Amino acid sequence: MQDDISEAVLAREEVLKYPRAQVSAYLDELRTTQRHKFYRALQHPLYPILRKIERLHEHLHHVEAAVRDHRVVYASNHKSHCDYLVEPLVLDDNGIRPPLMTAGINLYGGPLGLLNRHVTGAIPIRRNSKDPAYLTTLKAYVAEIVKKHDLFFYPEGGRSYSGELKAAKTGLLHAVLSAQQPDLVIVPTAIAYDLVLEDHILAHQRVKKRQRPFAREVAEMVRYAVGYRSRAMVTFGAALSVAGCDVHSRTDVLELARLIRVRIGALYKVLPTAVFASAMRPSITRRDLEERIDRLIEELAARHANLGVTSGRQAVEEAAEPLETRGVVVAERGRFRVRERTVLRYYARTIEHLLATPGRTH
Repeated sequence: MQDDISEAVLAREEVLKYPRAQVSAYLDELRTTQRHKFYRALQHPLYPILRKIERLHEHLHHVEAAVRDHRVVYASNHKSHCDYLVEPLVLDDNGIRPPLMTAGINLYGGPLGLLNRHVTGAIPIRRNSKDPAYLTTLKAYVAEIVKKHDLFFYPEGGRSYSGELKAAKTGLLHAVLSAQQPDLVIVPTAIAYDLVLEDHILAHQRVKKRQRPFAREVAEMVRYAVGYRSRAMVTFGAALSVAGCDVHSRTDVLELARLIRVRIGALYKVLPTAVFASAMRPSITRRDLEERIDRLIEELAARHANLGVTSGRQAVEEAAEPLETRGVVVAERGRFRVRERTVLRYYARTIEHLLATPGRTH
């Protein structure tokens, strides 16, 4: 099958203008294979991490309806390296056919790279490459893959280092549309965590300045995994048809990218830690904090947010202890005080896209 895909890529008109040897070298790098039986077995060596994350899902019926009659491309926000584990396993847990993934090429060093390339079926992406031959080959390869497989990708490109929902990039979306697959639909998907495993790492860096070796990131994640517990809520939206979207029209592709972002943002589950962080002050009594959260929840409800918390009291009861254990806040004599302002702001920004005036203090 991979040979068929490679030949189809090499035969595409937009690829023919580049040297065949150069394109073939890129195809060798992009080539990926999914072995589903082995993929399921990966849950066992990854159990030390997976057991810390409770996998929950909403609206799976949208996926079940889509996979019956369509080629499905999942478009999700990107919070954590755990996304690559949690979201495909939610599908697998429920008997949904497994999609191929896209992932940054920094995840392909050492044994993990072998697993990604030969077991999970993840396509390595050079996100910062400006080489037109590479970009053309990548888009052609993804287009041919979509003709034979479902695909799971992250329109933001990489993880959100600030916490906010980033603007969608159009490169892979354009590649997906280039497949000209008549039964293609896009399923918007949102993932939210009570606590993100890499929260301290991401928040303190704030923006991605350079590509770091994945082994270093794993070492940092292990440090913050001590005592870590979280829920991961994966919410699926109604499938979006791409019929009528002209792949050659930049306006059409941008409008589709914006629509996907809006849908993902609306699906994003508002969890207690997010409203706690958004309403928190440098120092505040529990009662005042609960009242501020109540007002925030009212605003979010008016904007039809996907609420996972219904009151200030519930939010404080469910978020205070995890955030205190994480070293983000501290409770002293009936008051909450901020210990890690940068991390607290990271969680507050996760729901900024749902607010009438993003960035304001509640």
